[in-house]
Amino acid sequence: MSCNSDDDNYSPVVDLYEEGEELLTGSLGVNNTSDTAFGLKIDGLSFNEITAFSTGNSLFNQSWVSAPASTTSIDGLGPTFNARACNTCHFKDGRGRPLFNGANSNGFLMRISLAGQDAFGNNNPVPGYNTQIQERSNIGISFEAKVNVNYEQINGAYEDGTTYQLQKPIYSFSEEQFGSLAGVEMSPRVGTQTIGLGLISALPDEQILQFADESDSDNDGISGRPNYAYNIETQQSELGKYGWKANAPTLRQQIASAFHGDMGLTTSLFSENNCPSPQQDCFEAPNGGEFEVTDNQLERVIFYQGVLAVPNRRNFTDESVLKGKVLFNELNCIGCHRINMVTGTSEIQPMLSNVNIKPYSDFLLHDMGEELADNRPDFLANGNEWRTQPLWGIGLIQTVNGHTFLLHDGRARNIEEAILWHGGEAESAKNNFKNLSTDQRQQIIDFVNSL
Repeated sequence: MSCNSDDDNYSPVVDLYEEGEELLTGSLGVNNTSDTAFGLKIDGLSFNEITAFSTGNSLFNQSWVSAPASTTSIDGLGPTFNARACNTCHFKDGRGRPLFNGANSNGFLMRISLAGQDAFGNNNPVPGYNTQIQERSNIGISFEAKVNVNYEQINGAYEDGTTYQLQKPIYSFSEEQFGSLAGVEMSPRVGTQTIGLGLISALPDEQILQFADESDSDNDGISGRPNYAYNIETQQSELGKYGWKANAPTLRQQIASAFHGDMGLTTSLFSENNCPSPQQDCFEAPNGGEFEVTDNQLERVIFYQGVLAVPNRRNFTDESVLKGKVLFNELNCIGCHRINMVTGTSEIQPMLSNVNIKPYSDFLLHDMGEELADNRPDFLANGNEWRTQPLWGIGLIQTVNGHTFLLHDGRARNIEEAILWHGGEAESAKNNFKNLSTDQRQQIIDFVNSL
C-alpha cells in the first residue's frame, strides 16, 4: 500500500487561515496592488454618485489659487497655508512624508498652542500664530515661521543580539515673523491614507465604546479611552473618531478643518481666515467669497472621501503571514488594533451601512509612552495619548507613495521601527516582540504588510 498520499504533504499552517479574513470591508473591498490602490471607489454607485465622486476627486486634487482670480470656483487660497491642494498631504489618497529641512511640506504640519484649554476643550492659541504654523503664504503676505528638525540616533538590540537604530526627531523654529515661539506646546503631524473614512463615519458610538477600559478592569495593561471633541455644528461634545488624537467627531468637520487649517480656505463651518493679530497684511488680503469652499464643493469632497474603497489583503495565505497573524494576536497587538466592528446606518451611501469591518483599530486613545509623547493635550487626550491608527492599507503605502515612513510624525522608517517606538500601554507587546527570534519578528512584519 502506497504511503504517498496527499495527506503526507498537508501542512497545519493552512488551518490558520480564516475564511474571508482578507476582506477587510466585506464585499466593498477592492483587489488592487497598483499605485492607485487608495483612490478607487466602492462598486455599485449610481451614475449620479459616480459623477459626484469624480467631482470630489477633482476638487481633492485641485491646486487652489489666491484671490482674486478668474477661476472663482478655486480661488481663496491662504493668505497663509501649508499646502495648495488636499493631495499635497494625501498624495494619491495616501500618506504624507515627514519633515525635511529646506523643503516645502508634503504632508507634514506643526500644531502649536499655549498651556491650557478653553471651555470647549480647544487648545489655547499662540498670540500672533494661532494653533498651527503656516510655512507658506501668498505673494505680499508674510509666512509665519519655519519648522526645522534634527535627529538623535538611538541604538538598541534585540534579545538575540541583533542591533537596530531609531531616529528621534527634535523640532525647532526659525524665521519667526510674529514673535518668539520658544516654549510653546508642539505637536507634529503627518497626513494619513484616507481610505475607509465613510465606514468609520458609519460606526455607532457603541461599537467603539465597547473596547473602552479606562481603569484596565481586565488587567491586560491596556486602558483605551474615548476622546470627546466639540462638534461646531451641534455645539456639543461628541465621540471623536478622526485625527491622530481622535479630535474630530465627524468626517465633515475633519475635512472642513483641513481646508481651513492647511490651505486657509473658509467654509460654512470655519468662516474666518486664519489671520491672528498682528498679521494685518493677512487680515486685509482679498478673499475668495463668503465661503471659499462652498457647501456643494464640501459635500462633493466628503462623498468622494467617504466612498473610497479599502484594498483587500494580499499574501494572506503565505506561511509567514499566517504565522505572523498568530504572533500578532499572542502579543496582544489585537488589544488595540481591533477587528470585527459593524457599521450602522450611513448618511453618506447606503452600501456603507451594516458592514462588518476589520480596521485593525479601536479608535480609542492609548498612552503610548514618553518617547512618543507630544506633551500637548487635545480635548480629553493628554500629551502621551494617541488614537490607534487603522492598519488597513499599510502594506501598500510604499507602492502608492514611494516610502514607508510611519507614526504621527513619520519618524519610523518602516513597520519594524514603528513597533519599536511603542511604549506605555504597548510596552509589554514591544518587549515581547524584541524577545522573538529573527524569523518570528519578520513573520509579524509580513502579516502587518499584508493588511
